[in-house]
This record gives sequence, structure tokens and C-alpha cells, in this order.
Amino acid sequence: MSERIAGNDWEATDFGPLQSWPDELKMTINLCLGTTMPTAIYWGKDLRLLYNDAWAPIAGEKHPWALGRPAQEVWSDIWDVIQPQLHAVLETGIGFSVKDQMLPMSRGGRIQQTHWDYSFTPIHDADGAVVGIFNQGNETTARLSAERALRASEQRLEYALGATDIVGTWDWDVPNDRVFADARFAKLYGVDQARAAEGVSILEFFQGVHPEDLPQLRSAVEIAISTGTLFSQEYRLLHADGSVRWVIAEGRPVLTPNGTPLRFPGISFDITQRKNAETALRESEERFRAITNSIDQMIWSTKPDGFHDFYNSRWYEFTGVPYGSTDGEAWNDMFHPDDQERAWATWRHCLATGEPYHIEYRLRHHSGHYRWVLGRAQAVHDDNGTITRWYGSCTDIQDIVDAREVLAKSRGDLEREIADRTAKLMETEAHLRHAQKMEAIGHLTGGIAHDFNNMLAVILGAITMLERRAARGETDLTRYIEAAKDGANRAASLTHRLLAFSRRQSLEPVVLDANRLVQGLKDLLEHALGQAIDVEIRMQTGLWTIRADASQLENALLNLAVNGRDAMPAGGKLTIEAANANISKEYATENAITAGQYVVLTVTDTGIGMDEDTVAKAFDPFFTTKDVGKGSGLGLSQIFGFVRQSNGHVKIFSRLGSGTTVKIYLPRHHDQN
Repeated sequence: MSERIAGNDWEATDFGPLQSWPDELKMTINLCLGTTMPTAIYWGKDLRLLYNDAWAPIAGEKHPWALGRPAQEVWSDIWDVIQPQLHAVLETGIGFSVKDQMLPMSRGGRIQQTHWDYSFTPIHDADGAVVGIFNQGNETTARLSAERALRASEQRLEYALGATDIVGTWDWDVPNDRVFADARFAKLYGVDQARAAEGVSILEFFQGVHPEDLPQLRSAVEIAISTGTLFSQEYRLLHADGSVRWVIAEGRPVLTPNGTPLRFPGISFDITQRKNAETALRESEERFRAITNSIDQMIWSTKPDGFHDFYNSRWYEFTGVPYGSTDGEAWNDMFHPDDQERAWATWRHCLATGEPYHIEYRLRHHSGHYRWVLGRAQAVHDDNGTITRWYGSCTDIQDIVDAREVLAKSRGDLEREIADRTAKLMETEAHLRHAQKMEAIGHLTGGIAHDFNNMLAVILGAITMLERRAARGETDLTRYIEAAKDGANRAASLTHRLLAFSRRQSLEPVVLDANRLVQGLKDLLEHALGQAIDVEIRMQTGLWTIRADASQLENALLNLAVNGRDAMPAGGKLTIEAANANISKEYATENAITAGQYVVLTVTDTGIGMDEDTVAKAFDPFFTTKDVGKGSGLGLSQIFGFVRQSNGHVKIFSRLGSGTTVKIYLPRHHDQN
């Protein structure tokens, strides 16, 4: 502003050339420009304006246009307020000052309500006339706004404090050691409320502080009042009844420019519930960590969005990574590259749907190798069903996976081995069946050939003798004709037996009394078996009737009797008995027959018996225990075929050295016609 005033062309104004300015104006402008206070000069009858740099912001957008202009032009927006004040000074020569004067000034294109502290002081010439006005002032708009906001804030704070008994305020007059506190604060600290309102020493408030916390509280207070920094301290209050409450005190001391503490206002809050909650939470977290660190599984937890924020010690022991390095989404980098995309997809699906997380993947071990792990997680919901957290676990299942692979490999090898062995067994069985078939055919052809050879020899011999005697003219030919007929009948009998084995023989069933049939065979049996065999016939009273071919049944009993004789070369006992029997469903199912009532004919000898293998094959076609050429092996087969064709059942019971029993079951005949 000194340069602007010195460089301005004043000749065209009421001021005139700068060199001709009166001494009063020069002295006053030098005073104006030499101070840092916002200062202006209103000069002459038009009160033209001169001002320093500190005053320029007051003119606002009117600067520098306002320099040298009449006051009425510069302050047209507030002229109605300041014009009376300026003219009164001009007229009376008495200075004027005002505080927080409201001036509706035009700023930024609109009228704003501003407030000012300013003074008008008359400037006199040598004759004592008022030739100008010396002006100094400061805008107080911001201060007043702040004070109003502070009062409103204090009022709101008072309302808030009045709504609870756990908050109190204080104001400590440090030089005089007087603490003025409200009723809430006094009650909280155990100080008389009336005395606290009048002000008491801070030592009285310190008396309520827990002895263990008092040294730290004193130190924090001393630091705050010596530095002017924010004071914030948590400590316990020990009440007369022994109860303890936690408080937090906050405030900031007011210091003089030289650092002397004047006032120390603040506020205290009862934070007992918060501290109790923190203690309970801390104990809960300690228990949770102790539990999670005591198990073998890796335990983890995430926020609802899947952000991992907790792992137990097992995780870091398994992976070997630094604590906290896998928080957030960094955990996926621990997976095998081939499993990462699949694991991410599954995890995102569970986060979106809330479904349980269940997956197997390979996790990098601290050894550098990847091991198979089972990952599982479950969402925790609030009362509204919103997911609040996820808790999960990782279980090392490498041993299980290895066992599965070994089992799968073993199963495959076993299946292949079974298939190979089955194929070989089937091939062996095929060879065995072929060998058995050839052996059976050999037995059949050998036996039948031998029998037919004997029969044909008789027939051919008889015919040869007939030819010779007929050539000599002899007429006694009867004996040779009977021999030929006997050989032919024996051949017919063999053919009949073959038909019986094939179950294709023609039967002539009649209603029979088994007691009578067996009794009729006794003489024949005794004659055929010889004196070394004792024959016993046992009958049963009330025996049911049967329907069967009588001659076939007799032949079957005779065949069994002859077999029994052959099994007793040194003699023995043969028993034939008839009895009623019932065959159960279980036995019938096992032996593929019909359950119901049967007549059983039993032939028992005391011979050498048979082993299990012989018993198992006794009814097989062409099987015989006799030497080659001594039988066709069709005896028991013929019996089996006859009994089966008669809807019956036959069973052999035998042990080596204990004889043999053969039972023939024939269905009961209910119709007596």
C-alpha cells in the first residue's frame, strides 16, 4: 500500500500533489502504514479513503478501487450505519468505538451479516479543526459464530449429560487449584456435590482413584498441563462399598503464551460396562484360541464376505508361513496351482448361497511338498438369517488319500487276478468235464460192450450149435434155442436199464402196499444174498399206500440189496423197512422236490461204507466202484431215474466202516382206486 499511495496520481483528486499534503496527513499516513493493525484514514469533507495492507482485506473485492474514493461510494451498502457515526466525530471532535457492530456488507454478490469491533478517532489540524478520521478495526463475525456454536454445543452437551448419570464434566482452575464439577462428576468420584459446585482441590478427586492407577493418572495430568496436549486416561474409581468402576477422563488444558496453565476443562465417562465386556471378550478369545490351538485340525475364520482374519497355530505350523501373511485372500496361493480355480469357484458359490463348504485340495506343506487336505466351513447367521461369520477347518488327509490309492490299485489288481484265475478255472473245468465225459463214455462202452459181448456169445454159440446139429439131422434142439432166447432177454434187460437211466422207460404204476411188496421179497432176498447175510424186514402199522411201478420198485430194492451184499464180503446184516414220513418246505426246497407226505423205503447194510466223495458221485451216470468190465455203472442211476420219474426222492447216508443207508421217498397216494 505504501507503493500504491506513492505511485498514485493525486493531482486530479481533492488530496492534491503528494508533496503538498499537510503535515497532519503525512504524519497520520505514516502511522497508518507503519502498523500491522487494520488501519484506515477518512480525509477531508468527502472522507476519502486511505488504508494500509492489513486493512485491504476489509474492502474485499473493492480493493484497490477504494483507494482515494469517498467513504459514501466505498461503503454504500453500510452507509446508513456508519454515516451517522462518522459525521458525529467530525462535528463533535469526539472519538467513537463499538464492539460486535452488525454491518450488512455486500460480499460475493450477496449481502452478508458481518460483525465488527472498530473505532473512529478525529484528526485535528494546527488550529484544532477536525480534518479527518483515524479508523482501526477487526471483523468479529467468525468469533461470534464460534461463540454461538459453542453455546449451542454446550447446551446440547448439557442436555446429553442430563440424560445419564454416568457422565460428568469438570473445570480445573489450575493456579488456584479449584476444580469445579457438576453433580454427575462429583457423584461418580464420591465428592460432595455442593462443595464440588463451589470448587475443591483436585486432591479430593484423586482420593477416589484406585491406588494402583493413581501414579499413572498423576503423571498423565502433569504432562498435559505442562505441554498443553490432549489428556485422555482410563483408570478405576474405588468406592466406599468396595465396588470398582472404570472411567475415562478427557480434556485439554489452556495455557498462557508463556506456557503457564490457566484452566483444565474436561469430561469423564463411566466405561465399566465396556471394560467388563472387553474382559469377557478377551477371556472368550483366550478360551477360543486355547481350544483351537489344542486340536490337530487347522482352524480359520472369515468375515461374511470371505475375508480371512483368523488362523490357529496349526495352520502356521503346517504351512510354515509368517503369522498374518495369509489374511484376506492370500490363502488361495497356498493351494496347488491345479486346485486354485476349483477351490475359488466352490468358495464363491458358498459365500453367495450360504451352503456349507466341503472340498478336498492340495495344500503346500512347510516342507515344500503338497499334501491333500479336507476343507470344511459353516456359516453363522444372526436372528434375521444374515451371515455374520464363517468358521472352517482344514484336515490333513494325505494318509487317507494314499490308502485310497493303494486300495484302488489293490482292487484293480485283485479283480484282474480273479478274472485270470476264473478264466483258467473255467478252462480247467472245461477240460475236466471233457475228461469226465470221455471217462464216462469209456465206462459205458466198456461195460455195455462187455455185457453185450457175453450176451452175443451165448446167442452166437447157441446158433452155431443149432447149425451143426441141424446139419447132422438131429432134432433135439430145444436146449440151444432156450440159451439163445436167454441171451436175447438179457440184452433186452440191459436196454431197459439204459432207458430207466434216461427216464424214458415206460412205467406201469399201480397202487401198492409197500409192506406187502417188501415182505414178498424176503424169500428171494435170502436166496439171492446167501447165508452169510442176515436179512431183516421191518413193517409199520398204518403205512400209507403209494402208486408206482411194482416191478421197477422190486428191481430197485433187489439192486440195493445186492450192492449191500457186495459191501459185506465177510457177511453182515441187511435191513429193509417201510415207514411214513413228512418232508418239510425247507428240505424240499434244498432238494428240488415237493413238500408233503411220503412213504420211505430204507435199505441199510453193515458193510464197509463209502467216503463223502463216493457218496457225492454214487448216482452219477456210469459211475461204479467195481472193476472195469464188471458193471456198466447204471445200477444206482437206474434207481435214481425210476424214483425221479415217479415224483420221488432218493438219498444216501454212508461213512467208511459204518455201513450204508439208502432211503427211497415215494409220494403218498390218497386215492385208493
